[in-house]
Amino acid sequence: MAKLIFLLAPLLVLGNLSFIHAGFAPNIIIDIAKIIMDNYCSPEKLAGMKEAIEAAGSNTEVLSIPDADTLANVLSAGVQTTVSDSRLMVSYEPNYVPVVPPKMPPLPPDQVVAVLQTSIKLDILEGNIGYLRIDHILGEEVADKVGPLLLDLVWNKILPTSALIFDLRYTSSGDISGIPYIVSYFTEAESPIHIDSVYDRPSNTTTKLISKSVLLGERYSITKPLIILTSKNTKGIAEDVAYCLKNLKRAIIVGEKTAGGSVKLDKIKVGDTDFYVTVPTAKSVNPITGSTWEITGVTPDVEVNAEDALATAIKIVNLRVQVPAVIEESATLIADNYAFEDIGADVAEKLKGLLATGEYSKVVSKESLEVKLSADLKTLSGDKSLKTTSNTPALPPMDYSPEMYIELIKVSFHTDIFENNIGYLRFDMFGDFEEVKAIAQIIIEHVWNKVVNTDALIVDLRNNIGGSTTAIAGFCSYFFDADKQIVLDKLYDRPSGTTTELQTLPELTGTRYGSKKSLIMLTSRATAGAAEEFVYIMKKLGRAMIVGETTAGSSHPPKKFRVGETDIFLSIPTVHSDTVAGPAWEGAGVAPHIPVPADAALETAKGIFNKHFAGQK
Repeated sequence: MAKLIFLLAPLLVLGNLSFIHAGFAPNIIIDIAKIIMDNYCSPEKLAGMKEAIEAAGSNTEVLSIPDADTLANVLSAGVQTTVSDSRLMVSYEPNYVPVVPPKMPPLPPDQVVAVLQTSIKLDILEGNIGYLRIDHILGEEVADKVGPLLLDLVWNKILPTSALIFDLRYTSSGDISGIPYIVSYFTEAESPIHIDSVYDRPSNTTTKLISKSVLLGERYSITKPLIILTSKNTKGIAEDVAYCLKNLKRAIIVGEKTAGGSVKLDKIKVGDTDFYVTVPTAKSVNPITGSTWEITGVTPDVEVNAEDALATAIKIVNLRVQVPAVIEESATLIADNYAFEDIGADVAEKLKGLLATGEYSKVVSKESLEVKLSADLKTLSGDKSLKTTSNTPALPPMDYSPEMYIELIKVSFHTDIFENNIGYLRFDMFGDFEEVKAIAQIIIEHVWNKVVNTDALIVDLRNNIGGSTTAIAGFCSYFFDADKQIVLDKLYDRPSGTTTELQTLPELTGTRYGSKKSLIMLTSRATAGAAEEFVYIMKKLGRAMIVGETTAGSSHPPKKFRVGETDIFLSIPTVHSDTVAGPAWEGAGVAPHIPVPADAALETAKGIFNKHFAGQK
C-alpha cells in the first residue's frame, strides 16, 4: 500500500540497523499520524492515511531505534516522501520552548524609531529610484501602532520616487494580516481586490484577504515601476506578497526562486513525549492563478543570482522610465505615417491605452519591449507589416560578372513548357526596378524568351514573398499591348498625402506576351507584398485567372522609422492602393477565382488549359 509511510519507509532506511530495545512508546507513530491527519493543510493528499495508521499500530520494530534524533529523522523522511511535502518535520526537542509571537511593547518614541531603523533599510538611489528593504512583514496590530512613525520615517520618503525596488531577499518571517496592507499600497483604492484566500485546516475555514479601501498615508502610483527582489531565503509571508503582486501584474520579480514555505507552520507536541511535528496548517490559494507558491516557490520574471538582483533591477527601472516615451512616440509615428489614416489613428489611441492600463509593466529589457510592441501593433492593426524591426543596414550591391548574373537568374527563375504549348514561369521575389533594368536583357534571353512564344502561360507566385514594387509596372506591361497606356493602380502615399498613377510602360526590353493569350496565376497564403499587388492588378483588370489560395494580405513595402532618439525602429507601411471601396488587398489578401489548396493549384491550372485547348481541336 502506497501510503504505509510509517510502516514501510522507515524500515527501508533502517534495514541494516541492529535493534537493541524498544525505547519509545508504541503509540508514538499513531499519534504523529493523527496530528498530520487532523492538521495538515491539504487533506486531499492524505488519502489512505487511515489505513496506514492502522497498519502502523503493529509496527514496533522502528521503535527499536536507540537514538531519538535518528528516529525523528527517519520519521521525517517517511512523512515527507509520502505526502510529497518537505515542510512536514518530526523533531526531538526535550528543551523546546514554544515561540510566542512578539508583541510591540510600550516603548518611548525614540526607542521605536531605533527599532524600526534597524529592521527597515531605506535609500534613494540615482535616478530617483527608491530602495526599501524589510526583513519582517509586520502584522495589522503592530502596523497600527507604529503606522504614523512608518509614514514619517519611511513611506513619505518613498512616495516622491519615480520607481521602487522592494527588497525581500532576506525576509523569512511575517504575519498574514500584513499581506493586505502591503499589497494595498501598490493598488488602486476604488475597487477592493481579492488578493488571496487562506484556508486554515484546524478550524476548516477560508479567509479572503481583500485590499484595503482606506490606508494611512497615500498609495504608491500604479503607473510607477515596482520591482521585488527575491532569493532562495525569501520565505512564507514575503513569498505571498511577491506572488500576489506578480499575478496582479503590479510588480516584476527579480532574483532567485523563493524557498517555497508556508503562510502558517505550527509545531505540535506528540502526546507526552519530547517529539514534535511541524505541520503547515494553512495554505494560500491565489484567486488569479488558482494555485499557490507554497512548496514550489515563486518563480522570478527575471531569474538572476540574488547578489546580482539589485543591479539588474536598476537596469530594468532605467529602461522602464523610457517606456512611456517610446510608446507615445510610436503612436505618433503610426498616426502620422500609416498608410490608412483611420486605422493609424485607431492603433495609436489603443496603443496609448495599453500603456495607461499597465500592459507594459512587465517589460524587463529592450528585447522584451520590442517583442511586446511588435505583437501589439500586429494585433491592433491586423497588419503583419506594422511591427518593430532591426536597424541592420542593407548589404552593398554585389559586383557580379555577366556569367554570375546568368547563374543567379537560372536559380531565381524556373521555366517549363507543358503539353499543348503551355508555358510555366516561377519566381519567388520581385526585384528593384533599377537593379532589374540593368540585367533586363539577360533575363529576357535566359528566362522570358523560353515562355514568350507559348499559347498560354502559368505564372507561379505561390512562394513569392514580395519585395520591391518598383518593377511591377514593367512586368505588368508585358501582358498588355503597346498601342495604349493603361492605368494599373493608383497609389496613395500617406506621409506626403499624394496619389500617383501606376501605368503600363510604352517601351520594353524584349517581346510582349500581349493581351490576347490566356494567363493563369497561382497563389498561396504565402504570396505576399509586391506579389499581391501584381495579382490584384491583373485580377482587377480581368487579365488573368487566379487559382489557389487567398494571398497573405500584407502590405506595400514598409518604411523604417526610428522611435525618438532610441535604438528601437518601426516598420510602417506608408502606401496603399487607392480605391473608393477601401483597402484593396492590404490586410485582406486577394481571393482566387478558383480556390484550391496551394499544392493542387498547378495541376488545376494545367487541367483548365488542357481542357480549353482540347475543345479547340
